[in-house]
Amino acid sequence: MLGNHDIVAFVATSQPASAKDFYERTLGLKLVEDSPAALVFDANGTTLRVQKVEKLQPAPFTAVGWHVPDIRAAVQGLAAKGVRFERYEGLSQDDLGIWTTPSGAHVAWFKDPCGNILSLTQFPRT
Repeated sequence: MLGNHDIVAFVATSQPASAKDFYERTLGLKLVEDSPAALVFDANGTTLRVQKVEKLQPAPFTAVGWHVPDIRAAVQGLAAKGVRFERYEGLSQDDLGIWTTPSGAHVAWFKDPCGNILSLTQFPRT
């Protein structure tokens, strides 16, 4: 039923000014709307709504992720803008914080200003 419709992604923020700067300037998403309820971004054709909330307890897992063609370049580019990549115990991550999955995908995680976990993934070429 919904397979032919666009998806809308959601995260929340209790710090809208910081979130706006992060998603727009650091990540390079186009701001579409800044309303009392949410910041709305165009993420390459997908709508990302950053809901404005009073209190936020970020989920302990990835909220939103991006498929990138060159994860090393993407990690280095974001790191140059001040993004700090997460390290997780039990995962063998390289010097940039990139983990190689059993399937051969490469994944790196970082957080937005409110602690939402975001990720980059480079899938293996088939």
